[in-house]
Amino acid sequence: MEAWFSLLVGIFFTVAVYLLLSKSIIRVLLGVAILGNAVNLLIFTGGRLTRGVPPVIPAGEDALTGPAANALPQALILTAIVISFSFFAFLLVLAWRAYEELQTDNTDEMRVAEPKDDPAPPLGY
Repeated sequence: MEAWFSLLVGIFFTVAVYLLLSKSIIRVLLGVAILGNAVNLLIFTGGRLTRGVPPVIPAGEDALTGPAANALPQALILTAIVISFSFFAFLLVLAWRAYEELQTDNTDEMRVAEPKDDPAPPLGY
């Protein structure tokens, strides 16, 4: 099962990088969302996918007797979901405001700070 999840993580990372290299802001936003999901799935896969008992030490014992669920990756994923959602919401509002102001979602056409008639800066110093 972990091999399938590892393959799925690789596919998610590939799709995310492809979308992040796009010139459309909407595709870049989708790439950020897929990249967040890929990282979450990577952490989840790294924490083992076995079904174990809760990590609670029974009374009278000093250690766990069998395999137990690892709670740390689950806690990290919950935190990462909240952070990635808020980051995605911020980027969505930023993209919407840029589209309202510039009337385009193409990143090449968004270069309003770069004058078109000026010569290019020197390549080396």
